[in-house]
Amino acid sequence: MKITGIETYIAGNPWKNLLFTRVTTDSGLYGVGEGTLNGFAKTVEAAIHELSPFALGMDPFQVETISQRMSRDVYSHGAQVHMSAVAAVEIALWDIIGKACNQPIYNLWGGRCHQKLRAYANGWYRGERTPESFATKAKTVVARGYTALKFDPFGSAWRTLSPAEMDLSLSIIQAVREAVGPHTDILIEGHNRFNVATAIQIAGLMAHFRPTWFEEPVVHTNIRGLIEVARHSPVPVSTGESFSTKQEFAELLREDAISILQPEPLNLGGIFAARKIADMVDAHLGVIAPHSAQGPICSAACVQLNASIPNFFIHEIFDEFNEPWEHEIVTNSVRVVDGYIAIPEAPGLGIDLNIEEILKHPYQQEHYLPLFKPGWERRQKQE
Repeated sequence: MKITGIETYIAGNPWKNLLFTRVTTDSGLYGVGEGTLNGFAKTVEAAIHELSPFALGMDPFQVETISQRMSRDVYSHGAQVHMSAVAAVEIALWDIIGKACNQPIYNLWGGRCHQKLRAYANGWYRGERTPESFATKAKTVVARGYTALKFDPFGSAWRTLSPAEMDLSLSIIQAVREAVGPHTDILIEGHNRFNVATAIQIAGLMAHFRPTWFEEPVVHTNIRGLIEVARHSPVPVSTGESFSTKQEFAELLREDAISILQPEPLNLGGIFAARKIADMVDAHLGVIAPHSAQGPICSAACVQLNASIPNFFIHEIFDEFNEPWEHEIVTNSVRVVDGYIAIPEAPGLGIDLNIEEILKHPYQQEHYLPLFKPGWERRQKQE
């Protein structure tokens, strides 16, 4: 079996253009993948086509060699843009392999470690940045069966918070805690916003509300800063979604300060790369909560990944709080029932693209999430 083509498709979700691939073979089998990256859909798409000669004509079973050809052999490293392009192909290769073997992907990696996957909700708080709005929406999420939910209460903050903004952020956290009760996990998103001193201050002030984690409190490139925050924070720190190499994880794990890691398969070049990192984290007694706030193919890939990870912690779900048509651009989209995801038994990813529906939602340049612009929580396209 040989790879004969790599096709790309973009669906214009108003808060983030979604980039998909379809890798075809001379056997008639094909696989689907995803390379979504906020603000860079066309850039990653171009990278996929530039790198495609490294995969065309190859046996799709040779995933490691193809990934190395597309990343190492170009002798340049484009971080998230580069590795998202590699991931878009790599995920599709695993889909092909699963179909060829008539097995779900997790059965090719040692089998299923869990009967079902606990999920947390993200993207549910679209609307006004007020305690009342967050509390009302949080109650709706819990009513749907979720036992965990994540949110960013910090507005458009960057590096520091004024006293007024600090009070508002803490009021939002308090309102959500009171709305969902004492036993629901609340996960606080930092989005790389703060400097070390501010992050430590926030962690101390919000500890009373018992967050499960404080995610990416400082910029991911400042690994020493992440470690310092983790050592001083009464709230567990989580991070890893922005890393694009396993070496970054190795540097972080060396300090044994952070034990909740969030590899993003797209940023890392695919799901097998993320699976390797999960094992690195397991050696440090840590747990894995992969980042999965892209599109529905990424969600399905993370289900396969998480099903095979002994140290899996919790699965991120953004899909249910996206545009209503997102479930129509794929078949068999990931669904959450009473806070859990059932693990599919279909071959490969168990999901396919609906090209006709994708074409109804074309790419638009203004579709991106401006996390440092006031009002980003509304998740509207940018004018």
